[in-house]
Amino acid sequence: MNRLRLGVNIDHVATIRNARGGRHPDPVRAARLAAAAGADGITAHLREDRRHISDEDIDRLAREIDLPLNLEMAATDEMVAIALAHVPHAACIVPEKREERTTEGGIDAAGQLARLKPIVARLSDAGIRVSLFVEPDPRQLEAALALGAPVVELHTGAYCEAATRNDARERDRLLGQAREAARQGAQAGLEIHAGHGLAFETVGPIAAIPEIRELNIGHFLIGEGIFSGLDAAIRRMRALMDEARAAADGRRTA
Repeated sequence: MNRLRLGVNIDHVATIRNARGGRHPDPVRAARLAAAAGADGITAHLREDRRHISDEDIDRLAREIDLPLNLEMAATDEMVAIALAHVPHAACIVPEKREERTTEGGIDAAGQLARLKPIVARLSDAGIRVSLFVEPDPRQLEAALALGAPVVELHTGAYCEAATRNDARERDRLLGQAREAARQGAQAGLEIHAGHGLAFETVGPIAAIPEIRELNIGHFLIGEGIFSGLDAAIRRMRALMDEARAAADGRRTA
């Protein structure tokens, strides 16, 4: 089977911790549990306002976790310096606004080539695998290639929102857009990841896209973990991903 990797985002373990202060619950403990439950990597977004993950969390994750660390970061000098100090396996450049509750869409790489070019170069020169969190839009794929970023992560938030409100037409349109972007990007030589808003009910069609190599999922898993336990939530997500990929592989070889 063309196995699909699962990156577990542990940001919102830190959100719960920060609501009261102190050290509990510990995001690093969540990362260890995710590894035991079948995660292939750990994702953490160090926001400029430090609303969840802290600098200490990144330091501990880099030192104490054996899985690859994917640092989500804004395109700022401060975040580049932090990435260069820790040298995570990967750095995913995302848009960031102080007033947003969560990342609202992909970065406009096509409109920010001059600003992003030196950032991608500095991270890449340090041996960090750079990805760009983008909309499934051919212009953004072309920009990633022009910037020399080897990976794009396709934003799946709008697709998930359409599925949640039972808008089948819009869901299918957005799913088709993701499929085409994954096909075009992979054909051009990009490694394709996807994420944002994915849940048990929405992961299957995205996991079935053969060109996608990795999904990054966080908020849903942490929330579901409150009810079923984080270990069980991750294991079920892993199983749903594997089932969707196996079924898609079977259709292509039949």
